Amino acid sequence: MASVMGLLEERETAARVRAEELRAQAERIAAELGEAEAVLERRVIARAELAEALAAPAEEADAVVPGPREASAEVEKVPVTGSVVPRWHQAAMLEALAPDYRRIVELVGSAGGDGAGVSAKELAARLGLELVPAKIEGVRSRAKRLVEREWLTASPSGRFMPRQPTATARAAAGRPGGRGDGS
Repeated sequence: MASVMGLLEERETAARVRAEELRAQAERIAAELGEAEAVLERRVIARAELAEALAAPAEEADAVVPGPREASAEVEKVPVTGSVVPRWHQAAMLEALAPDYRRIVELVGSAGGDGAGVSAKELAARLGLELVPAKIEGVRSRAKRLVEREWLTASPSGRFMPRQPTATARAAAGRPGGRGDGS
């Protein structure tokens, strides 16, 4: 009959061998996971690059490409994505905005309805974006920037509306010079 100490040593050795096997398996799985995550990251980047490249031709079609005679003439500047949003003024044209900002102003302007405005989530949906917090907050950030630059107005509840014409805005604020002020 085997001794108790011998049996315990055999069990300890078996447990040690099993632990080493599992450690090796864990290292192999961790290496495979690292490789899989690298592939996933490359695919995400490739999809984003493709989406950007597919969107570029539409933006490039709007850009003025100087011909041979126009090269020396002043070239019309076309805003690019990520450019600074200019402050609204009386002569401001919608074309002064980058395409993503221009689309937000157009969507808010075409919302119509009861004058309650459009939420950031509704704007994200109308822009065809995935309705996840990151995308919605990105749209909200752009819309707020448009409010700061006076291209849009915002209600206290956070909904976005088209800016009021200057005369109407003055009248609503009770300033002289607006319609219906009796002067």
